[in-house]
Amino acid sequence: MSTAVVAALTGSIAMWRKMRRRVAGDGVLRLSTPARKFLLGFWPALLAGALLTIALLDPTVPGIDERLARRTLPGLWLLLYGVGVTTAGAHSVRAVPLMGSGFIGLGTLALFLPLSYGDLMMALGFGLLQIGFGARIARRYGG
Repeated sequence: MSTAVVAALTGSIAMWRKMRRRVAGDGVLRLSTPARKFLLGFWPALLAGALLTIALLDPTVPGIDERLARRTLPGLWLLLYGVGVTTAGAHSVRAVPLMGSGFIGLGTLALFLPLSYGDLMMALGFGLLQIGFGARIARRYGG
């Protein structure tokens, strides 16, 4: 969870710096319309994933099998991240929602594969898929 918080803060700061604009009248920095749409499409899915993770891993919640929770979390995170990226990517270049669809596909696979494949699916999604599409978007669209 701490890694997720650090990554979310780092990404938010980078996005703020990249997508801010100076409003002419008062000189105050505000997010551009695309940035605002992205954040409103992206963050609800991540918040849902964080809350579900806490609920699934909370030892005080009765009736939740720990093995089932650990097995479903990689798929859950890949799916929700994919939903967030796909939704927010509707206001971006075509590669962004396509990347989100890739996360949804990996999340679906992770939900139906044995527990031992969870880490592999997370590495493929947040490693290979994210970096590959990030490099393509940076090369093609300048960032």
